Amino acid sequence: MDLDSGEQHLIEKVAAIDLGKAEMVCCVRVPGPGRGRAQEVRTFSTMAPSVLAMADWLAGLGVTRVVMEATSDYWKPVFYLLEDTFETWLVNARDVKHLPGRPKTDRLDAVWLCKLAERQMLRPSFVPDPPVRRLRDLTRYRVDLVGVRTAEKQRVEKLLEDAGVKLSVVASDIFGVSGRAMLAALIAGERDPGVLADLARGRMRSKKALLEAAFVARFGTHHAFLLTAMLARVDAANADIAGIEEQITATLGELHDAASRLVTIPGIGACLAVAIIAEIGVDMSRFPTAGHLCSWAKFAPTVHESAGKSKSRPGTGHGNKYLARSLGEAAVMAGRSDTFLGARYRRIARRRGKPRAIVAVGRSILVAIWHILSTPGATFIDLGADYYDSRINPERRVRNHVRDLQALGYRVILEPAA
Repeated sequence: MDLDSGEQHLIEKVAAIDLGKAEMVCCVRVPGPGRGRAQEVRTFSTMAPSVLAMADWLAGLGVTRVVMEATSDYWKPVFYLLEDTFETWLVNARDVKHLPGRPKTDRLDAVWLCKLAERQMLRPSFVPDPPVRRLRDLTRYRVDLVGVRTAEKQRVEKLLEDAGVKLSVVASDIFGVSGRAMLAALIAGERDPGVLADLARGRMRSKKALLEAAFVARFGTHHAFLLTAMLARVDAANADIAGIEEQITATLGELHDAASRLVTIPGIGACLAVAIIAEIGVDMSRFPTAGHLCSWAKFAPTVHESAGKSKSRPGTGHGNKYLARSLGEAAVMAGRSDTFLGARYRRIARRRGKPRAIVAVGRSILVAIWHILSTPGATFIDLGADYYDSRINPERRVRNHVRDLQALGYRVILEPAA
């Protein structure tokens, strides 16, 4: 089929941008003389003045939609400058692949993207509103800082193992009040196991004998120097995380109501609620149904059919890793609760394993989130931990158990209990 045919389905005036770090190529396609299409391609710098000059050029041509490919983070400054003036679309690179054997240049990329856009063969990616974007920057940076802190704590534990200090064998958290006091004493030069063990507080004091054995080690000045530097980095990360959390609270603003309603879902705490809102926003009109949201988040099974036969795939695909992390944490926490979601988690984990249970319960949580955010004032209503048991036919359960025992070679005689 000729790409220049079917003009009745075309977007009349459209532009497409192929982005790089330093420059971008913009292709515009508008109605030409007769029934044809006029095309113009220009190259611009990605500096703000050049982007604004391009916006003026596009506005002068009457362009209504601007499409760009999601290239690293280079799309962000251009998108943010254009979104208030044009209907700006960010599209997935997988949807814009060239035909095999076709030459690839920035100019040809822009032209190809523009032709696909004018024929409405692309779909826009989800780009949240500015308030949610600001919140997302903070929550994602907090996740990164927590990762940095965790890595530094692991280095501390490795250093203690190198010195023969077995504190982590006795204490579940070597960075608690007791652990930090003992580490500070080690740095200060204390080497007596009895004195170090006597620094334990609370329930740790019942483990003094084990602590004394744990501190019989070869901890020297070399280890003290490294431990000082590592603990300083842990403390700095703690301070940075606290500052980020204060800024998150200040930035939340009108989103606070939505976050407080998400907390009613088992497994979701205040921190996770904010992290989830930062990834999906609160405007669920972007996702027509809960299934659309689950599909976008890759918490739905993929469909692969060929020659009329459905072929299963082992996973759901790679979605938003920050959202997946939050939903996974929520699913694990819900699995420990005496709620419907907890019963669902344990029921699936017994039959199919914990990883599948996490995905299944994570999807259930995401469906609940969609309904809560779609309905003003809605909160989560728990169906109860006995939801499944109350709907199982007792006679069918008896038949199933009898059949299983007979399959194992037993003769079953049923007698009612007195």
